Amino acid sequence: MRPECLDRIMVVLVRARNSNNIGAAARAMHDFGFRHLRVVSEYLPPLEEARSAVDASEVIAGARVFQSVAEAVSDCTLVVGTTAVGERALEHPLHALAEAGEKILAEAGGSSSRVALLFGSEKTGLSNEELSHCQWLLTIPMYEHEEMRHPSMNLGQAVAVCLYELVRSKESHIDGPTREAARADEVERFLQLFRQVLEETGYIRRFPANSREAQLRQLVLRMGITTEDVPVWMGVMRQMLWKMEQGRK
Repeated sequence: MRPECLDRIMVVLVRARNSNNIGAAARAMHDFGFRHLRVVSEYLPPLEEARSAVDASEVIAGARVFQSVAEAVSDCTLVVGTTAVGERALEHPLHALAEAGEKILAEAGGSSSRVALLFGSEKTGLSNEELSHCQWLLTIPMYEHEEMRHPSMNLGQAVAVCLYELVRSKESHIDGPTREAARADEVERFLQLFRQVLEETGYIRRFPANSREAQLRQLVLRMGITTEDVPVWMGVMRQMLWKMEQGRK
């Protein structure tokens, strides 16, 4: 895997509380050549206590802390969540790790692309609201033991397995997209204007069950808009809002 592609992949730990798990994730990143660690937490995460991060001090020192997933992935063009699945009802496309790895590498081949790989908390994983920022999900196939209801993997192990899958893949899998996907912050701006249009047209009042922010975000993400599409669609929606305003005069 080319160094520039490694630099386009961000490991995002969401609500991780155990310093040893953060350290293990950082160690895996160091061992496989990844540098960008992002931590989402409402309180200062115990980065300085990440004792298991042997030889990963550079990754820990460069880790960035965010208050929300939206902030952590704002500059990313692809956001992928990880899940153990279990009995959870999913509203996203789900890919096994091998297939997911190829899709991530294809996106990371773009010169202005950034991929966020989200890992949830040790106890609860990613919440539905956190998952709403993802285009799709990946899962690590695991052997299902009869005595275990929901087989899952330790956070540090999960990070290591996912990163190994990425670096073992051949460079021939990396074909940069001809059109760059919209960054997450562009999607959020699009979403807010889209919601304003829905409010002005009365759609939200008439169909509130279909208008939750997480639902609308997923609808926008499924559109697969590119960074070139965003200003065009936002111009269209602004024109719609202007026309409706003129009609009220």
